[in-house]
Formats: sequence, C-alpha cells, structure tokens
Amino acid sequence: MVFQDYTSFDNRTVEDNVAFGLECRGMPVAERRELARAWIARVGLDVKRDATKYPSELSGGMRQRVAIARTLVLSPRIILMDEPFGALDPTTRLHMQELLVDLWKEAQATVFFVTHSIEEAIYLGDRVYVFSSAPGTIIREMAVPPPTHPPKEMLREHDFVERVCEIRDVMDNLAASTRAGD
Repeated sequence: MVFQDYTSFDNRTVEDNVAFGLECRGMPVAERRELARAWIARVGLDVKRDATKYPSELSGGMRQRVAIARTLVLSPRIILMDEPFGALDPTTRLHMQELLVDLWKEAQATVFFVTHSIEEAIYLGDRVYVFSSAPGTIIREMAVPPPTHPPKEMLREHDFVERVCEIRDVMDNLAASTRAGD
C-alpha cells in the first residue's frame, strides 16, 4: 500500500527502506540490495547519491518515491494507492504515472488508485469511479481504455478530453445537487 503521507522509516536509509519488505520475506542481503537499488533507480532517484541518505535528508517528493519503490519492489498482485503522486512535481508525477502503467502491463497487478485528479484517473484507470462525498456512494462508473502512450501525449487527444469533460460534468452536477440540498 502506498499512502499520501510519507511512510518511510526514519531510522533506515533509502536502500534499507526500499528493501524492508524483502528483508521481512527473508531474502538474502545481496539479492535484496540489488533489487532495492534497481527500484531506487527505477523511481528516478540516484542510487549513488540517494541510497545511503535518511528520509530526513530527502525532499517530500523523494520520500514518496521511496515509499512507492518499497511497495513495488515486492511485485504485489494487488496494490492500494491513496493519492501517492500528490507530493510530486509535475515532471516526476508524469514519470511515476508511466512507471505505474509499465508495472501494470508487466505484472498485471490489480491497482486501486485514489486520486482527485480527473486526468490522472482516466490515464491510469481502466475503470473510473466517481463517489459522493458522504456517504461514499458510487455516482458514476466509467470504463476507459488502457493507456497506449505517455500521458503528455494522451492529454491532448480528443477522446481523452471528452472523458475528462464527462467526469467533470458528473462532478459539477453532484456539487450542484449537494448545494441545492438534494
């Protein structure tokens, strides 16, 4: 699971944070270090510079990438992600979205991804659910095709923009009915 808050272990280095689950599984030290370093690089951190740092020495976005790497290194079949890219700068966010799509294609993992970004939901999802605020009731379900190319390109496509507008209309109608007391 990847939370929106930083969940790194403060007393462990980046490498040890990423390798934590592998350590719990009993993986030999050399093997888990190799895998941890590969994932550190895969999430866009510099292995030589960052692997020996502690979370307090990292920016928020870097800490979040450590948490993402710690989850993905385990190759889980089900991944729960709650606003995991919220603290990332736009460029890193796009990179991490592409990485998540690549992982999904490789591992065919099931990913439950919570986001307030309509564009992110449509890019990353094969199904998008719009929930009411309270109680959390599904207002709309939309099937979307899986991404075929990077988000920067998809953001400009007519079909993508139409889906964004459709979801935005649903959300606007929901907000209007909430204000009206329906």
